[in-house]
Amino acid sequence: MNRLCNSMEPRVMDDDMLKLAVGEQGPREEAGQLAKQEGILFKDVLSLQLDFQNILRIDNLWQFENLRKLQLDNNLIERIEGLENLTHLVWLDLSFNNIEAIEGLDALVNLEDLSLFNNRITKIDSLDSLVKLQVLSLGNNQIGNMMNIIYLRRFKDLRTLSLSGNPIAEAEDYKMFICAYLPDLVYLDFRRIDDHMKELAEMKHQYSIDELKHRENLIQARLEDEQARREELEEHKAAFVEHLNGSFLFDSMYAEDVEGSKLTCLPGVSELLEAYKDKFVIICLNIFEYGLKQQEKRKVELDTFNECIHEAIQENQEQGKHKIAKFEEKHLLSLSAIRDESELTKLEKKIVEYSGDITELFNVLMTLEMQLVEQLEETINMFERNIVDLVGLFIENVQSLMAQCRDLENHHHEKLLEISINTLEKIAKGEFDEDLPDDVRSLFVDKDTIVNAVGASHDIHLLKIDNREDELVTRINSWCTHLVDKIHKDEITRNHKRVKEINQYIDHMQNELDNLECSDLID
Repeated sequence: MNRLCNSMEPRVMDDDMLKLAVGEQGPREEAGQLAKQEGILFKDVLSLQLDFQNILRIDNLWQFENLRKLQLDNNLIERIEGLENLTHLVWLDLSFNNIEAIEGLDALVNLEDLSLFNNRITKIDSLDSLVKLQVLSLGNNQIGNMMNIIYLRRFKDLRTLSLSGNPIAEAEDYKMFICAYLPDLVYLDFRRIDDHMKELAEMKHQYSIDELKHRENLIQARLEDEQARREELEEHKAAFVEHLNGSFLFDSMYAEDVEGSKLTCLPGVSELLEAYKDKFVIICLNIFEYGLKQQEKRKVELDTFNECIHEAIQENQEQGKHKIAKFEEKHLLSLSAIRDESELTKLEKKIVEYSGDITELFNVLMTLEMQLVEQLEETINMFERNIVDLVGLFIENVQSLMAQCRDLENHHHEKLLEISINTLEKIAKGEFDEDLPDDVRSLFVDKDTIVNAVGASHDIHLLKIDNREDELVTRINSWCTHLVDKIHKDEITRNHKRVKEINQYIDHMQNELDNLECSDLID
């Protein structure tokens, strides 16, 4: 049971509750009072305390996107939910509630401290994404299976664990088991684990631990292998030649080819098919290897372009900073001279001169920006020509290789049709002595039937080749178009941002002068 006083009705976590909590927990000094008057943005809140509120359901927290600490203990919460946007959360207290299952924590990848003390939890799971977890409090729950401890081995940073008050804590081997299976743990049930206890636990459970480590190593090796394969596949996809480094395309041609598969039992077809496959796969491998080489060329082209853009922008920025630094040196002297000038005529002259300096700085900075725009535009256009040429050459050569695949298919089709017609003639003359399955023999009732069957097989194969070629061409053209469009858009955004920065800086300088002018004239 939780400690909550049940004299209040269950409450909804609404905007009014959140605003009140944020206001009460805000700073007390002058800044805090000002924040209350102007309103506090939920996205700026780093810590939120909502304990003893009779909250039944977690809700309306989506705006607290930068929250680091959330206190929801001593409520009536039954489910962990509504935390999807709190990706920066480091500390979460859900103790003294009515939670029955661990769930809804997948987005909390930065969580280090989690308290679920005094709930109704029976199983430790669904914490996989909490890779930074250091402190876990699960005392006073209903966890009864010691195998739950093994689940916690995946959390390499876990140093503090509380499980007292659970059925497993009554087990005679409770502490020894935990110390053996979680060797990096420092505190258990609020007490430091001494080295002697760790040594005894390791000795007692050594055989089981060794066996478990072996299984974990095998699982880890398998996961790493799967990850390596996924990464390799992504590299092949980036080159637009995935699954062309083997017989995948050829096999896919026959996967849906019912008639073609039937005809493989005809005399001579098996050898014909084997030779066809060998030559077909060699062409696929040529496409694959060529694709990887071309991908590397595109990568080098893109890296060189990005480096040129970065260097040009950096050099231009340095020139701009130098101009601003020289201006600001003079700026301080000019303001000082204006403040010290008492004669009106000379004062007005100095203000006009300084205003001219501001205008001149504006012109210099804008000229630098226009020069950069022209330089980057030329670089971008050159890159666009180069990348389009690379893509065009790649497509042209791939289409040439795909045409070779079609030639092989046409040749195979002619040979298969020749064998099929010869077989039909032998069957008609009663000269065919070999046994054929009934479904194959049914294709040889007449010439039209067998020609249609061989033709259908041929059409399926050509369609597979055409589709793979079309897919490759469509994807690389789309990639090229999106890349070039993004580069142009990024440059437009950069230019707008830079012009805005220049205008804001010049406006600030001009406002400073205007304010000084007004005060001097009043004096």
